Amino acid sequence: MADVEAMKSPSGLLNGIVQQIYYNNPEITEQLLKNELYPDLDQDQFHTLHGKMKNLVKSMASADMDAAQLDAFLTAQTRKQGGGGVDADQAAALSRFWKSQHSRVRESLLGQSRWEPGLRGVSWRVDLQTSGGGAAHAGGPVALLELELGRTGQESEFVCLEFDEAKVSEVLKKMADIQESIDVIARRS
Repeated sequence: MADVEAMKSPSGLLNGIVQQIYYNNPEITEQLLKNELYPDLDQDQFHTLHGKMKNLVKSMASADMDAAQLDAFLTAQTRKQGGGGVDADQAAALSRFWKSQHSRVRESLLGQSRWEPGLRGVSWRVDLQTSGGGAAHAGGPVALLELELGRTGQESEFVCLEFDEAKVSEVLKKMADIQESIDVIARRS
């Protein structure tokens, strides 16, 4: 029974840290975690433990560690000298925690990293100037582009853009540059 209780504290601490950092739960505070999980631990010792575990979770999340990377990372942490690493029980708790929470933490990070407002849709058409019209677009085609933008849970906003042939060529060149950059990064991964 004592082993079960001993495993609950590190697991609870890790879950609390994730609630604070990745799920923005304001009810979970460092003091609450200390009082509930480590009431017998000195405040400074708990602050050190909390900081260490928080940094380890952040490292695991930012690297989006898979099982092999996690094992190598935790092995390196257990071999650290001078109190900066983790003991075998903490490493086991981190491993269990990450294997069960990895996908949820990743989804939370992805959700937090999305730009708002986001692009929801694109529509376009090309108009040709006919005779008898104004001199503004004398005979040249005009591309009309409509962007649908919106924030999660809100109605869309629409932005309309008008391009002449030269601007369309310029935009296509920049899009090709973006695609080339993406391809270079994708090849590295």
